[in-house]
This record gives sequence, structure tokens and C-alpha cells, in this order.
Amino acid sequence: MSETNTNTSTVADAVPSQRASGSTEPLLEVKGLTKHFPIYGGFPFRRKVGAVQAVDGVDLSIFPGESLGLVGESGCGKSTTGRLLTRLLEPTGGTITYQGKDITRASRRQLAPVRSEIQMIFQDPYASLNPRQTVGTIIASPMEINGINPPGGREKRVRELLEIVGLNPEHYNRFPHEFSGGQRQRVGVARALALKPKVIVADEPVSALDVSIQAQVVNLLQEVQREMGIAFVFIAHDLAVVRHFSERVAVMYLGKVVEVADRDSLYGGPRHPYTHALLSAVPEADIDVDKKERIRLSGDVPSPIAPPSGCHFRTRCWKAQDKCATQEPPLVQISGNKPGHLTACHFPEDPTTGPREHDIILDPALVAMEKDQGDTGTAKTG
Repeated sequence: MSETNTNTSTVADAVPSQRASGSTEPLLEVKGLTKHFPIYGGFPFRRKVGAVQAVDGVDLSIFPGESLGLVGESGCGKSTTGRLLTRLLEPTGGTITYQGKDITRASRRQLAPVRSEIQMIFQDPYASLNPRQTVGTIIASPMEINGINPPGGREKRVRELLEIVGLNPEHYNRFPHEFSGGQRQRVGVARALALKPKVIVADEPVSALDVSIQAQVVNLLQEVQREMGIAFVFIAHDLAVVRHFSERVAVMYLGKVVEVADRDSLYGGPRHPYTHALLSAVPEADIDVDKKERIRLSGDVPSPIAPPSGCHFRTRCWKAQDKCATQEPPLVQISGNKPGHLTACHFPEDPTTGPREHDIILDPALVAMEKDQGDTGTAKTG
């Protein structure tokens, strides 16, 4: 198979088609972002014997007022990337730039004015709220820590925030255990809004909630974004939710971003084989079995302690060749892609999600099982 020509466009050139502010300068940008967690062994457990390469050279740009979705399998580094963006974790390498200022190695004092502008909504609403504090105290704490005294006082502002997120302001003195899961997540949203941030990193904010409550929380976040012009990094594994919420989507695999594109371009014409496999697994209510692409990958994601050489996806890819094992594909604009659609693949897929002549099933056990089921069905029919 011949290689696909690429040009020199990089992630910095990936300007989304829709942005509330119209700005061409990124609000938050990371280049070569890396996070390795050391592994210690031996006696007395002080010798470093390896490292978990959770995030390995990520390039991303978040523009004012936009929503960027971050998707991938569990363990691909999505949540770690989110915590690096908010500087809750110290990066091992790379740079983090906020409003043109490098904050990669900024001290606690230097980060103080930045932290109020970059907030986070955590995945588990049961664990992210202090059970010993009232809702009023939880939401007011960020204002107290940052010395913010809004007009009318903090209590008035907290009650306003409770109303904004759809809760009763009279619940100011209630404790977290008195709320349902969806209500607790709304409290988390109110806490993130308390400091009027410019960027919110939402780490799987609806994955722990019931499906009916998920829609309410996602709609709430969309309303907040429209009214306040906040940029969102929306981390999730549910591709349907990400499609509903995000204007641009970045796909991660084993610590790397393998594809970035606007929503319509990525869902309608993915180029990376991994993105194709993810989209083929999305359930649809009106699915037509005869017209649905089907790709089933074999095995699990390789260990981040010793990821494959070259392209990290090559061990599960049906298009892998010798080049994929020796050369890591750069994240670049591929000829034929829509501007801003970047892919890291030596042999990209055709830009379509239509059915193939033959299903791609790389799991030998699954192939054997389906063959046995087919033979059994034929025998019964005969």
C-alpha cells in the first residue's frame, strides 16, 4: 500500500471552524506534554525499575469559548492529561502555555492567579465533595481561598450559583449526602463556576450518573458555556455524548493523540484506524446491520510501562507494516483532509464509515466462535 502524502501542518494550525470569540490565538496550549509515573522495586523499595508512560508527547490547543472533546479507551491517559492541564500534576516534560505565558514549571505563588481561571469538574460526585461540609461552604471555599468578596457577600453569590445550576438556593445549609448523584454533580459545577473561570476541564462528568441524569448535566454544561463563554475540555469515553457537546474532538491512544478534527469531520470521515474502530462500536438506535461498519480489535491496550515501538497502535492494527514498527507517525494534516483535521498514521483509512466488503475481526477466538455458531445454525437448518 502506498503512503499518503502529508504537508507540514501541525496541531498548532488546527483552527476549529466554530469559536465563540473568533480568536485565532489559543487560550491554553500544550506541546510535547509528558507524564511518567516512576515504578520502584527491590529492597528497600527505593530503586526505580521503570515508569508508567501515562502521557507521552501530547500536543493540544484550546481556544477561547470552544469545547474540545478528549476520547479514548480506559487507561489511554485522558484523565492524566486533564490533571496536567490544570497543573494538579507536575509534567515530566513538554510545555503548558496559558494566555501566552509558560506555566509548566510555575511555582505555587506564580500559579495562584492562574488557578482561579482554570477549574476542574471531577468524575465522581461522591468523592469530590467533602461530606463534613455544607454545600454552601463547599462552593464558597474557592472564593475564600482566593480572597474574593463578591457584591452582596459570598453567601448571596453561592445561592445565585445554586440557582444557575438548577438547585434550590434554600439548600445552602444541606450536606452532600442529602443530594442525589446528579445533584451532587451540579454542586461540583457550581463550585467550578465560583471563580468565573475561562477554562473548565470536565473529567468524565457524567459517567457515574444514570443515563436520564446524564442528559440534564450535559445540557447544563452547554448552557453554562453559551452564557459565560467558558472553554471546555470535555473528557469522556462515550462518543455519543462527546459528539453532542464538543465542537472539536481529539482521540487518544496509549498516551498519544492520534487524531484531531472538528466534530463533523471526525465522525463523518475518520482517518486513523483506531478512530474507525471506536466509531464502529458506537451503538445506534436505528442501526441497519447490513450498512454498519464492523471492526473488532483483538486484545487489550498494551502496557504503558513498555509501549510498542513506532506507532503505538500497530499491535492491534489491520494495516500495520514494517514502517509502523520503526517510525512514529507525526500528527499532521493529511492530503485530502479538511483543514485542521490532523492524523498520526502512515497508512490512513479512507474518510468514510460505510460498510466494507469484509468485516475486520482481529480476535481469533471471536472468529472461531462466530464460525462455530454459523456451522451450528447451518446444521440445524439442514
